[in-house]
Amino acid sequence: MTSIQRRLFVVLLAATGVIWLSAAVWIQSSTRSELDRVLDNRLAEAARMVGSLVDEDGLQLNAAMDLAAPALPGETAHSYARQLSCQVWGLDGTRLAASSQAPQAALSGSEQGFSEREVEGLVWRVYTHVDETRGIRVMVGDSLQIRERLLTDMVMGLMWPTLLILPLLAAAIWISLGRGLSPLRRIAEQLTRRGADDLAALEAETPREVAPMVAALNGLFGRVQAARRREQDFTAYAAHELKTPLAGLKMQAEVARLAPDAATRDHALAQIRRAVDRSDRLVHQLLDMAAVDQGAEDGSPRSLAEVCAEVVDLTAPAARARGVTLRQTCDDRLAAQPHPAPGLLIAALRNLVENALHASPEGGSVELELRADGDGWRAEVRDEGPGIADADRARITERFHRGEGRGAGRAEGSGLGLAIVETAAAQMGARFTLERRQPRGELARLSFAAPPAA
Repeated sequence: MTSIQRRLFVVLLAATGVIWLSAAVWIQSSTRSELDRVLDNRLAEAARMVGSLVDEDGLQLNAAMDLAAPALPGETAHSYARQLSCQVWGLDGTRLAASSQAPQAALSGSEQGFSEREVEGLVWRVYTHVDETRGIRVMVGDSLQIRERLLTDMVMGLMWPTLLILPLLAAAIWISLGRGLSPLRRIAEQLTRRGADDLAALEAETPREVAPMVAALNGLFGRVQAARRREQDFTAYAAHELKTPLAGLKMQAEVARLAPDAATRDHALAQIRRAVDRSDRLVHQLLDMAAVDQGAEDGSPRSLAEVCAEVVDLTAPAARARGVTLRQTCDDRLAAQPHPAPGLLIAALRNLVENALHASPEGGSVELELRADGDGWRAEVRDEGPGIADADRARITERFHRGEGRGAGRAEGSGLGLAIVETAAAQMGARFTLERRQPRGELARLSFAAPPAA
């Protein structure tokens, strides 16, 4: 497993190394430039100083002479002093004098100023001073090799302390990263100590950089906790809703078995059939809810005409049993259009129609209509029931919530139908709305912004 602390440590240490190397290059470059300037000035000063020692009468110089060394510290200064060489030549090319370290050949062939020349296997930096009055040419030079050694000694003198500090810097970076990442370790320890059912929010006292992650985790815990509550409520309500008709089945079966006459037996059998229908609808709704929760889609696209016809086929028996007329209309422009999620659409429309049938009075009518709407389309279900009470509208799509304003048939519902519709609509990218009709009834609408095949 990759360690954030180790990764950050490597990145910071590498960045520090790059910065250090860049600084070393810059120090070497600037030191070389300054050292060359200082040493060149010394060469020029030494040449002019030697020239001034010769009088105008042409006093002869000693055959061997030593020059004062530039003011450089330590052993490096002594080494540099021994490498400084001087030659005095007459304008006619006669060698008049030279220092003990000077080569036999002329250090420079230039007339005046600075030059570089290889003499006897060494490259020299030379300043030539010509004095026409005294009739001399003074050449003072030093070896470029000693200059390089001097530069190296100076740069290393500056760099060694930094090199010695690098391990201390690395340790400081490692410790600082450990302290900086300690809030993450505390959070990890909290989560490790928790049980599977502990979804409480994490501590709020965290650094600003960690706060978004903690907030996201707390949000996730809240959503998981809400989902678990919904699952628990779902299981409890489903068990309760299934228990009621099963208990009724058992009781009515016993009544039918012990019925003293045919009328009593027929009434008990009717109640049994009613309980079976209620259980069948509840099971279908539970399956629909599970399918739409997962966004499950089990088939290839189907035309809207086929979807509409299947919804009518599935709900027609309930319509006949309740004495309600069920009508369907599908816009010719939509009939052949394929829908990519027919299972979700059928689940939504079937539950809307079933809700409308249960809310409508005997002799009433329910209409299912699919129509084009601009660039999109919509599916509408209209009924002639009492409508949804204003007090119930805010919660009508909550799971297992039963409204009070939908008539006697509403009391037989499970409170899942509209929750299934809203979830399926979200899966399909549709907008689900409910509107009161005048003078009575309810209009349920699924609005799609794009064509079915989009």
